[in-house]
Amino acid sequence: MATKIAGETYLGEAVTLPLSADGQVSVYVWPCRILTIQGTGMGGPTIGVDVGNTEVIRYDCHDTPGHWHKGGYDLLGRPGNSHVDFPEGLVRVADQVEWALSEIKDNGAELLSNAEQADAAKLLDSAMVDKALEGIRAHVKKNEGLRVQAIADQLIAPTE
Repeated sequence: MATKIAGETYLGEAVTLPLSADGQVSVYVWPCRILTIQGTGMGGPTIGVDVGNTEVIRYDCHDTPGHWHKGGYDLLGRPGNSHVDFPEGLVRVADQVEWALSEIKDNGAELLSNAEQADAAKLLDSAMVDKALEGIRAHVKKNEGLRVQAIADQLIAPTE
């Protein structure tokens, strides 16, 4: 699960769901993770895939500053080593969440293998993946007001 860094704020309860029968591969979501970069608050849902206690893939669905991390987030030493911008035009939280969930469903095994987690990639159970991603989607939907409230409370800067 996302490592809590000093100065970050987490709203809502995190949910972790298994993607493999042994539970060693899992997906989590923090409904609203807020961080401040160069004096500006940004945030929204953070979705990640863990292998054991290691975060391998992370999607920071934070509207226009949103991005994702591949290649082994915890394994590459610092966030910048795994940072990837969302595809062009993918600038809204809801769209970023759907794209992230589609990536996990359609390319999860490949993303894990590319992060030197080939054994974990083989453990993915498609029925468990589908069920877990529906659970993540429902939890994000249930908590979508947290980001709106964080903007109203000036914890997150509004984006255009």
